[in-house]
Amino acid sequence: MNLEVGKIYDGKVTGITKFGAFVELDKNTTGMVHISEIANTFVSEIRDHISEGQEVKVKVLSMGDDGKISLSIKKALPTPARSDRNDRGGRGGRNGSERRQDRRPQGGFKKEKSFDQGEPVDLTKTPPPVYVARTSDDQNFEDMMSRFKATSEEKFSDLKHVLDNKRRGSSRRK
Repeated sequence: MNLEVGKIYDGKVTGITKFGAFVELDKNTTGMVHISEIANTFVSEIRDHISEGQEVKVKVLSMGDDGKISLSIKKALPTPARSDRNDRGGRGGRNGSERRQDRRPQGGFKKEKSFDQGEPVDLTKTPPPVYVARTSDDQNFEDMMSRFKATSEEKFSDLKHVLDNKRRGSSRRK
């Protein structure tokens, strides 16, 4: 059988391994479909998608000088319709129309000052936008820092007290 790279052929699955499946195209020609070329979705177990003896359509990806033939089942299938979500449950691809319009880090910061988007801003005359941390209470950064400092000092003094008691206890035992 004369095979051509890029053409689609009918074949029969003759063997399945953990890394792929072997497909017989005719009596003397067998190629391998890598696990990543089985389906358009994530494949963890090949036997969930194909079985031995099954007739499949495959596309020839490459033919090596050593006689190895690389095949693909997913590229022989019609292209799946794009959806809003990808196979792993997240958002679909991000092209220009899907890109998030609000480029602030979500939930972490808010913009104190905004500029007109129409014309360029001369940063030598106008300061850049200032970002401040946002919490559920909408506290400012200084309040959060002072609270963090106070709790850190409490924890540090507790730790120091425990260590001092351990030192005194070990010196009494001697």
